Amino acid sequence: MQLKPLPILDSISPEEFRNEFYDKNMPVIIRDLSHNWPAYTKWNWDYFKELVGDKQVPLYNNTKSDAYTPINKADDYKTFGEYIDMIRKGPAGWRIFLFNIFDHAPQLIDDFTWPEHMMKGFIKKYPMLFTGGATSITHMHFDIDLSNILHTQFAGRKRVLLFPFEEQYKLYRKPFEVLSLADFSNYYMQNGSPDYEKFPALKLAQGVEAVLEHGDTLFMPAGWWHHMEYLDSGFAMSLRAMQPSLTGKMRAAWNLFGMRSIDTMMKKTAPVWWYERKRKKVFENADKELRKPVAFS
Repeated sequence: MQLKPLPILDSISPEEFRNEFYDKNMPVIIRDLSHNWPAYTKWNWDYFKELVGDKQVPLYNNTKSDAYTPINKADDYKTFGEYIDMIRKGPAGWRIFLFNIFDHAPQLIDDFTWPEHMMKGFIKKYPMLFTGGATSITHMHFDIDLSNILHTQFAGRKRVLLFPFEEQYKLYRKPFEVLSLADFSNYYMQNGSPDYEKFPALKLAQGVEAVLEHGDTLFMPAGWWHHMEYLDSGFAMSLRAMQPSLTGKMRAAWNLFGMRSIDTMMKKTAPVWWYERKRKKVFENADKELRKPVAFS
């Protein structure tokens, strides 16, 4: 993989953000966007445990999905309080998503401000909290609704690896899915993934990487691939905004209601045949990338 550091700015004006990053569909980390929010100093494990510690939450481990894995099926359940106690003890490869803490504790909405001076179209019904224990992994994917995202880290550190959507075939995207067939776990470590012998096109993929720390806000443009690893137990909040263009909205609708429906139906009716058919297409697409002439600058 050909990786560069992700741009990190202490602060940025709305005009510069739109001109240099939003309009160009380029990611950036903004350090001070959340610093005037009450959440910046108020949100911690004890506060969340007090508010929603008795609520049952779905837990997900680090296992990558395969032909037989139901979409978004939880691997375990605990109360939020039990989960917090577990990940506080040390490395624990378990994370939470698809749990809307704001439904159970709506007062949390008052702890941050929607940054509409930066961009419009926020889906205000669904701010989302993402939580993980140290060593937990969110595997390489892009978000199916193609939203623009402001992702703010509130506790712990998290390593992020990003690629533009156009790198999809070098990343071994599975057809009719938003997932990569390749495993990027611990990609930055000497004995980590990926397997370049099995996935040689990954050597050509051009991306960016960084480590998010407390208060950092990552702007992740629509369609960008992302892989995240929790270096410490921590949590972050994503604020999602729809693309302003009709084309962007139509692509999101196709992903949500067309592509996903077809994939779900085929996984239920012919999972092995469907998986093997998609797997064959994955490597055909990657081979085409490998055969393209190398451009020299």
